[in-house]
Amino acid sequence: MEYIIYIAKQGDRWDTIAWQFYGDPYLYEPILRANPEYLGLPYPPPGAKLRIPIIEVEDEPEVVKAPWQTE
Repeated sequence: MEYIIYIAKQGDRWDTIAWQFYGDPYLYEPILRANPEYLGLPYPPPGAKLRIPIIEVEDEPEVVKAPWQTE
């Protein structure tokens, strides 16, 4: 698996890192699995060198509107 290296900053949380890299705050599990030394911590320590897995994120499905909906 390929990774991007990211240095954690003060105020980072797993969900905000997932949002930054994947556009979805709920995709933090791959990041945690790639960094098992930080499992159980609510956020990574500032200065931690994190491995961010390169994953394919699905695009959101197109929303089809009913004929009576204008917007």
